[in-house]
Amino acid sequence: MSSDEEIFRRLAVELRILEGTAEALQSRINFIRAALTELRVASLTLQGVEKEKKNIPLFVPIGGGSYIKAKLASAEKIIVGIGADVAIERTMKEARINFENRIAEFEKTGNSLGQQLNEVITKMQDHRVELEEVTAKLRQREKTRRVRKA
Repeated sequence: MSSDEEIFRRLAVELRILEGTAEALQSRINFIRAALTELRVASLTLQGVEKEKKNIPLFVPIGGGSYIKAKLASAEKIIVGIGADVAIERTMKEARINFENRIAEFEKTGNSLGQQLNEVITKMQDHRVELEEVTAKLRQREKTRRVRKA
């Protein structure tokens, strides 16, 4: 086996690994975007509820695009999920700070993942160019062999 063939195989394997890495990173970025959207909606909802008066009628989502009617008892205390299906009671101010911190953390993570994805894509492009060059060499060598045999 020639060194060009070895290079071709190595590049093809590395390219597949990079493609898998890019897909995993994109999946994580999509998860981060969805989490950010949810946190931002929750934060905006808190801002709106904070301005409302006691006993104001609300529609509370129960899933499946369905709602129940309820009245706001108090906007002073909020039940905030902290992960692993665990929730704790917080003041409105603590809840807002919690959401702001989580949003900032997710944005930071999303930016980091985006940079990693860009690096992987750049490596993939470099590998593809190199792979095309090696493929061209191998094709030229094969043409030369065919001409000699004839």
